[in-house]
Amino acid sequence: MEGQVVGRAFRLLRHRLLRPRAGPPQDNSREALKEPERAQEPSLPNFAGGQHFFEYLLVVSLRKKRSGDDYEPIITYQFPKRENLLRGQQEEEERLLKAIPLFCFPDGNEWASLTEYPRETFSFVLTNVDGSRKIGYCRRLLPAGPGPRLPQVYCIISCIGCFGLFSKILDEVEKRHQISMAVIYPFMQGLREAAFPAPGKTVTLKSFIPDSGTEFISLTRPLDSHLEHVDFSSLLHCLSFEQILQIFASAVLERKIIFLAEGLSTLSQCIHAAAALLYPFSWAHTYIPVVPESLLATVCCPTPFMVGVQMRFQQEVMDSPMEEVLLVNLCKGTFLMSVGDEKDILPPKLQEDILDSLGQGTNELKTAEQINEHVSGPFVQFFVKTVGHYASYIKREANGQGHFQERSFCKALTSKTKRRFVKKFVKTQLFSLFIQEAEKSKNPPAGYFQQKILEYEEQKKQKKPREKTVK
Repeated sequence: MEGQVVGRAFRLLRHRLLRPRAGPPQDNSREALKEPERAQEPSLPNFAGGQHFFEYLLVVSLRKKRSGDDYEPIITYQFPKRENLLRGQQEEEERLLKAIPLFCFPDGNEWASLTEYPRETFSFVLTNVDGSRKIGYCRRLLPAGPGPRLPQVYCIISCIGCFGLFSKILDEVEKRHQISMAVIYPFMQGLREAAFPAPGKTVTLKSFIPDSGTEFISLTRPLDSHLEHVDFSSLLHCLSFEQILQIFASAVLERKIIFLAEGLSTLSQCIHAAAALLYPFSWAHTYIPVVPESLLATVCCPTPFMVGVQMRFQQEVMDSPMEEVLLVNLCKGTFLMSVGDEKDILPPKLQEDILDSLGQGTNELKTAEQINEHVSGPFVQFFVKTVGHYASYIKREANGQGHFQERSFCKALTSKTKRRFVKKFVKTQLFSLFIQEAEKSKNPPAGYFQQKILEYEEQKKQKKPREKTVK
């Protein structure tokens, strides 16, 4: 009962943050930093994103509250400023801009001026009422200047998931921030006018920096787009292969998973990596890479979630009423809480295959792309071997609408352990959403996952003649 009450409280708070609210538009007089004068920007037809690299570049700073010693995060710079929006667009912008500062400073309101502060790169995800997601790519650092000062956050809001690419863009923003805010504007304007590249392609931007001259900046999108929003190195640094496998098993059955770490960067990268292991399936439940202090009640929700919490809130999390949760301490590489059956969820033979693949050739991995492919590959193969035959069990009507034959699909698996696992997996939202898309699609399956399915089927065909020859 208590979990339901807290769950309702969390949904109410999310409603306040992300749903439209009545009242006049927000007052923008608080914005202390101004961008250069320019012609009024017209309303963009693709306001919801898709063609542009990003929707907004924001600077979020800390401002002392009128009462007490606490600070509150506020937006002090926004590019672009949107004019002549339709009412629905304006309401969407207002609720989006209201929610963002909280996620840029999730650590609470107690701050002191600093002379040194290690920069942190992290991200957050905001889910809209229609299920669409916007990603905030953040770089937190000290602003240029002498003496003690408070950190601020550069935040790029985009509908595109590509962490490595936006990390490089934040590098360029940070370089210009050391000179002047005015130098950032032409760079971001050039980026906004550029077309987002196709997988494997590069876009080159021309940018002028005072005292350095004209620079050419190349931004390349990874060829395998399913890995472009992830970096597995932090997860490998914090946890063993066996622990990563148990996290994967918990995620596959849509359980509650909490990651604890000190740094925002570590939390953000590890939770993105854990979600990426589910490819070609997508986590559709509550997903918060870094939970703000005011949303810690999330861990009491009765529904599945995958969240990251800073270590300073560990005791609050431990004291919260939680059931069937996997609590991962990334700092010590331990599980503080677990259900207890994580090692028994996946078929034993397939677990061995994953661990064997992960353990091979690790010393030869040099680049982030090689590491990502090495870690992701065995988990993709797991899904190929368990559910890769799905397309053969979608029967289509004359109009192209498909109907998934679940019972026949499960019975097609000859291995009892695979069949036992798949009977559970087909009941998850992960699988249901995937199959719904496959049923609606009138085109044959395509993409990286289908490529791996075809390769696996070809290997099986080649294996059978060899087996007959041996006999």
